[in-house]
Amino acid sequence: MTIYAAQLDGREASATELAPLAFAGYAHFTAAQVRGGRVRGLDLHLDRLRTASVRLFGKALPDERVREFLRAAIEAGPADVSLTATMYSRSGEFTAAGGAAEPAVLVRTGPPSSGPEGPLALSTVAFERVLPEVKHVGEVAKTYFLREAVAGGFDDAAFVDREGRLSEATIWNLAFWDGEAVVWPEAAVLTGTTMGIVGRRLAELGIPQRTREIRPADLHSLSGAVVMNSWTPGVPVRRIGAVDIPAAPFFVELLHRAHEAEPLRSV
Repeated sequence: MTIYAAQLDGREASATELAPLAFAGYAHFTAAQVRGGRVRGLDLHLDRLRTASVRLFGKALPDERVREFLRAAIEAGPADVSLTATMYSRSGEFTAAGGAAEPAVLVRTGPPSSGPEGPLALSTVAFERVLPEVKHVGEVAKTYFLREAVAGGFDDAAFVDREGRLSEATIWNLAFWDGEAVVWPEAAVLTGTTMGIVGRRLAELGIPQRTREIRPADLHSLSGAVVMNSWTPGVPVRRIGAVDIPAAPFFVELLHRAHEAEPLRSV
């Protein structure tokens, strides 16, 4: 048993099969933290893969087949891992063909992660992702802007769209606290699975949630900020651009409590 697995359609992938994928960029994926062989928000992950496959490839695999592939990779390693399931076209890139075959599924596992501790300082960058609603691969801008931010004395970068609104961060969703409610940025963003988990559990807890446009000039009126992704439901943010963000331990604890209320489920 190894902590690293790379399986193609439910079986160990060979080097020959993986080689063409080294520079492939027409694919989409979902990422999850597996704990005790189980995951949170399985329905959200399956919905993401299904919807994105239809968008990119014109067809999707049945959920049960995808679950079989996920199970095979989870069973090949220890109980706690990071898991990434990537779907790609067997027809490859830079071709109009691609509607005939079902997408292939590459599932990889690695060491578990809970993300950075924070608090983080985020630079602001004018940038909009292509097809922001799809968690697709080949996004060089994310790593580029992360490294630019670190070189400039920040920890990471947040994106500002053409309308001047904060949208998301490099590999994160943004969430804010206004003292009464959780505030989600109104912009074209990828709705993260952790964002979906937290959102539905906050609703059950009776915590108000709002979606509104947030520009850098609005940050002074907010009482807290976090980034979240599959690693964690909330890493505190202490600064965005030139604006200091107040510490909000209650907000961070609330997001973690909402996330933990989502049960871990067997794949």
